[in-house]
Amino acid sequence: MNTAPTRSNGGSAVRETFSSRKLFILSAIGSAVGLGNIWRFPYVAYENGGGAFLIPYLVALLTAGIPLLFLDYAIGHKFRGSAPLAFRRMSRPAEFLGWWQVLMCFVIAVYYAVIIGWAGMYAWYSISKAWGDDATGFFTGTFLEVGDPGVSMDFVPQVLWPLIAVWVITIVILVAGVRKGIGRANGIFMPLLLVMFLLLVISSLFLPGAATGLNAFFTPNWEALGDPAVWAAAYGHIFFSLSIAFGIMVTYSSYLRRKTDLTGSGMVVAFANSGFEMLAGIGVFAALGFMSVAAGTSVEESAAGGVGLAFMAFPTIISEAPFGAVLGVLFFGSLVFAGLTSLTSIVEVIISAVKDKMGWARRASALAVTLPLALVSVLLFGTTTGLHVLDIADAFVNQFGILFGAFVTVVVVAWLARKLPVLSNHLNLYGSIRMAGVWKLLVGIVAPIALGYISFEAFRTFITEPYGGYPDWMLNTFGWGMAAALVIIGILLTLIPWSKNSLLNDDPEYDAIKAHEDTLSPTKEK
Repeated sequence: MNTAPTRSNGGSAVRETFSSRKLFILSAIGSAVGLGNIWRFPYVAYENGGGAFLIPYLVALLTAGIPLLFLDYAIGHKFRGSAPLAFRRMSRPAEFLGWWQVLMCFVIAVYYAVIIGWAGMYAWYSISKAWGDDATGFFTGTFLEVGDPGVSMDFVPQVLWPLIAVWVITIVILVAGVRKGIGRANGIFMPLLLVMFLLLVISSLFLPGAATGLNAFFTPNWEALGDPAVWAAAYGHIFFSLSIAFGIMVTYSSYLRRKTDLTGSGMVVAFANSGFEMLAGIGVFAALGFMSVAAGTSVEESAAGGVGLAFMAFPTIISEAPFGAVLGVLFFGSLVFAGLTSLTSIVEVIISAVKDKMGWARRASALAVTLPLALVSVLLFGTTTGLHVLDIADAFVNQFGILFGAFVTVVVVAWLARKLPVLSNHLNLYGSIRMAGVWKLLVGIVAPIALGYISFEAFRTFITEPYGGYPDWMLNTFGWGMAAALVIIGILLTLIPWSKNSLLNDDPEYDAIKAHEDTLSPTKEK
């Protein structure tokens, strides 16, 4: 189609695009490089064989992470829509997969924002080392004012105001759109993140005892390679790390122009993400080595993952390290920038879906999504019980949303809809790395087996050992109930009629891609 599509309902059938492939790559890396890279990977690697873990990690990256990243790229770029629209265009019954992913992003966004707010406050606290001699007590007591498990409306000002600030920044970026908002923000935040984190790593390497931490991190435990749980941990981490299977990469790739090297871009994103994780491991364990030597303990006693590493262990390191205030600003500043780039990508999945479904303009869609998100986030996580709700929601949405959702998605795409040949051909149109039978084998066989095993083990563990010792009503509401609601609501959302413009498929880029593919046979594709 050579003419511009109409804009009869206030929306636009012409899909927004990144201004360049470079900005797409920066944005995709920004989404992948998040809080988990900094505080999750080092601990997961240490707990699962140290240096030996790099073997299953690399195998998982090559056999599942990158192939599924390409799958997301192919679906988003070929069918050129938000996650629900792209899956619907691929196979009408598959639309619910897209809405399932959108709802996962909703849950993740509401608690992800508060962690960024915590990091922002701790960057400020680092200057005066406000936590004193008891970093743990300060975090749970003075800072979060953690109450008993439940849901409270007792707001904590030092959590509430930074959380609101995070949402204001996020809303401004997303209302501005793909080019002026997301693209420009990642063009600024990602270079800043890289510079700050390199300075942090270099500073950590010069701390007394850094070598002790690095030895602990890299010393291989070869026996761990015989443990299926270690391999499951590697595959599980890769799915979280690359932002695959919950709509982000489907959405971002739909903003690419027709003649884009999807496979080459994917390799850059995947290895840049893994490189950052290795950098994080080196920086974090160098600092933990300093902490263990200073305290006269082993690295094992000092090591922690997640919130414990960031807001309990690291403040202790900052208090004792030379130029600790600088180290703290760099560490928590890195968390803020990494978190913001990931949060905008998560919320963009929801905005894109609403914009396509309702046919609204960009600004209306962004405000309709972000304002309710911000309200729910503030009400649940700006209070004394926010940490409890966050812990439960994070555990369940990761295990029974992202991982189990990824399992269902690859089964539907590969075996029920049988779209792998079509998607493989699409990747080969302009891809610098050709997809062949091996890719279809990895996506259709290896990925479902790995994801199915991980999901089964997680289900068995959560059934036999109630998570975190929380009350049953909390687990049933924010855990099992939330996980089930994602599926049920996702199916119900498919019943809402689509905007006429979305179903017309009159985006010139969409038509150009389809027309080009229709003229090619598999033997002629490049």
